[in-house]
Amino acid sequence: MIVMTERDIIKMDEISYLLNSLQERQHDIEIRENELMKKHTSFKIGGPARAMLFPKSEEAMINLCKLCYESEVSPLIMGNGSNVLAADKELNKVVINTSLIKNIELSGTSGHLQHIKSGAGANLASVAVFALENSLVGFEFAHGIPGSIGGAVVMNAGAYGGEMKDVTVLTTIYSSESGLCEIKGEEHEFSYRHSRFSHTDDVIISVTLSLCEGDKKEIKQKMDELSEKRRASQPLDRPSAGSAFKRPKSGYAAELIERAGLKGFSIGDAEVSSKHAGFIINKGTATFDDTVKLIEHVKETVFKQFSITLEPEIKIFS
Repeated sequence: MIVMTERDIIKMDEISYLLNSLQERQHDIEIRENELMKKHTSFKIGGPARAMLFPKSEEAMINLCKLCYESEVSPLIMGNGSNVLAADKELNKVVINTSLIKNIELSGTSGHLQHIKSGAGANLASVAVFALENSLVGFEFAHGIPGSIGGAVVMNAGAYGGEMKDVTVLTTIYSSESGLCEIKGEEHEFSYRHSRFSHTDDVIISVTLSLCEGDKKEIKQKMDELSEKRRASQPLDRPSAGSAFKRPKSGYAAELIERAGLKGFSIGDAEVSSKHAGFIINKGTATFDDTVKLIEHVKETVFKQFSITLEPEIKIFS
């Protein structure tokens, strides 16, 4: 028997109010009730969300944000679900999935720089290929990162010496306090795996990048080289959420985990990858609890041996 608290009942009422409002007022938002999170996360873990909403355009996303705030519903925002670990139990939340907002276009020039504007849900590989097709250099690092551009800005995603802070010049957001507005340049407050969006309820609608003109063959060669590095070093054949831990102030997470003797260690079907200790993989039927226990075990073991606290890079929905 599931015992619901008064707060749970209030939340259910708020969500029901939102869904009724959407059905009456919106035709460009797909509504899926009791949608399994594991169908939308790269970990392939997660139970049903009360409602998963798929806006089909930037305008629909803006209208949806307005309705959420009017309904006093605080939604969870996800793109490709590539760094998400969701609970196996029912998630009594509204999840906004941005994966259908994937428009990409050239949006102007500034000297020798070209701007690319992308909807928040466009995956990074698609944006990198678009840059390649237009002979624009500077986004090759993102080609193999399995996430959306909105999520990449939130966490200042990066790889192989490049980060979102290097190329992001403008982000259009919807804020509960200011409504629709633009964030420019240093206002993003980028730092290692962090931005101003990391701890706010601001919702990213679109992102504008500034890239240099370059040689298409050289850009393609660089993308191919980085792709080969990933295939050689990362467990891309198994479900995971990418790098499980942020880089600590001293050393590297993967190196510390391996030195702690945890490479290949597993709890249930959740395993520290034997190919790259910085990844936690789902060997087949890993549960939320298995994975959380493994994350905590890794943190505790590394701290005991090296007095270094590892901070998870994975976003946990529970």
